[in-house]
Amino acid sequence: EAALEALEARQEEVLRRLYELKGAVDGLSKMIQTPDADFDVTDIIQSGDSSPLTANGAQLDAMLGKDYGALKDIVINASPAQPPLSLLVLHQLLCQRYKVFSAVHTHSSVHSMPEKLLRCFGEQSKKQLRQEHQLGFTLIWKDVPKPQMKFSVQTMCPIEGEGNIARFLFSLLGQKPSALTATLMDSWVDTALFQLREGSSKERAAVLRAMNVALGKSPWLVGNELSLADVVAWSVLQQLGSTNTAPTNVQKWVKSCENLAPFSSIMKLLK
Repeated sequence: EAALEALEARQEEVLRRLYELKGAVDGLSKMIQTPDADFDVTDIIQSGDSSPLTANGAQLDAMLGKDYGALKDIVINASPAQPPLSLLVLHQLLCQRYKVFSAVHTHSSVHSMPEKLLRCFGEQSKKQLRQEHQLGFTLIWKDVPKPQMKFSVQTMCPIEGEGNIARFLFSLLGQKPSALTATLMDSWVDTALFQLREGSSKERAAVLRAMNVALGKSPWLVGNELSLADVVAWSVLQQLGSTNTAPTNVQKWVKSCENLAPFSSIMKLLK
């Protein structure tokens, strides 16, 4: 019986190592199957003992599908000419919730890069082991017209556009807003990205007035809690550089955002 138990334990160990290897290979294949894979991915498979993951792993499995031992990888392409600030803020929020393996690369289509954008995730430790994390988050600075995201290359089409990617990332934070809250949040995201960022000066003024009214009734754009609406609207205002000329309630709200670490850390990229 002892021999049988030893055999079972050995089989478990072999399976565990196979799953770890599968996770590393999955991460590698996600890179290789994207058209942006001409950067060094040799460090994506790393050896070392893994520690069991705890915390919110089960919640990630519930949202993204269970795949024992395989790191769930998000790969985003974005242009350094128009950094998607909302995605960087959401990355910070995800880091507060999960063990995130973060990496930044530069695609060959980008010829010059501000150093601060290369360090937008802070200092990256070479000693990190992929299998000790729950979520892989790779940002590739690339000459693309709009941000693109790939999550599960085999089963999912790329997601395009800052708003759509932001919605996906925000869903991973596990908040479950009511139908009404979700609709209001969606509406503000579209308003910020299309009317505030791309609209005429008349449209922008109208959006700022609407924001001012909403923020006169509640501390955040959608009620009493920070939501995706705040992340995206703040990011667009920063991209436009128009926070100083905004109405009173909007300026007060901007300061409330920037008092939170995920926003204040991104502010350093703008200086």
